[in-house]
Amino acid sequence: MTEPLKKGDLFHIVAASSPITKKEDLHSGIKVLQEWGLICNPIDAIDRSWGYLAGNDEVRFNELHPNNHYPLLFFARGGWGSARLLEKRQPWKAGWMIGFSDVTSLLLARLADGLKGGVHGPLITTLGSEPNWSKDRLKSILFGNCVPDIYGDPWGGGVSKGHIIVGNLTVLTHLIGTDHLPNLKKSILIIEDVGEAPYRIDRMLTHLRLAGVLQQLSGLGFGSFTNCDNEKDVDKTKTFELLDIFKDRTKDLKIPIVSNLPIGHCCGNASLPLGSQAILNGDSGSLRLLK
Repeated sequence: MTEPLKKGDLFHIVAASSPITKKEDLHSGIKVLQEWGLICNPIDAIDRSWGYLAGNDEVRFNELHPNNHYPLLFFARGGWGSARLLEKRQPWKAGWMIGFSDVTSLLLARLADGLKGGVHGPLITTLGSEPNWSKDRLKSILFGNCVPDIYGDPWGGGVSKGHIIVGNLTVLTHLIGTDHLPNLKKSILIIEDVGEAPYRIDRMLTHLRLAGVLQQLSGLGFGSFTNCDNEKDVDKTKTFELLDIFKDRTKDLKIPIVSNLPIGHCCGNASLPLGSQAILNGDSGSLRLLK
């Protein structure tokens, strides 16, 4: 079990993916954590870049694994680049690690290596714009308090219990066949994505089926799929709506399924601790974390 944070604890910001481009958003997120009584380790990633990355692989790897121990590592932003760091052995340390989107690869790899404390939740550059309920939820998780259930659209299937795995669909799919994907057997999988056309979502869900991933789950949740629509398709009769794809690729699973959960690239990105036990109710649409 990861130790709850307390006032006065230090947090360390990691730019493991794309460069930080919105300094005001960064400082807004830092301010939220400072209001919780946490102290920011000085950040040197501002204005740092190497092509489309926030520094070369060595610089970003060293930032992910600082010499000093910090009870909280908070990712700066998504984009691309974090999976490149997994080519080296990871000297993980105990503690909390928070982010989503591209850093799904690091969150899942850390869990696959046996460490809990990873939280799929806001990035430091999105935290400031989160609604109060979302900020309060993350604070409660980090400081060891109970959090309320979250709700989506119920698709039936009854109730299931399992350890929760959350991540970006694209990133998670690209970890199949590596050592960095946690055991998904009997898990509750929650997926989200952004900017992917419906046919690519279909391709990735089919990949998960071909790899036997979806068939071994205890429950399945769909988070936010932002800008994953058919607006660019001229002939609407020769495509599928995203909801149709979700239904078609999961209709034979016979497990609880909930869609439209407030998770992902949406303002109101509910934090979820990876590897924790949870209950998914496909009849009420609720997702409950267990202590």
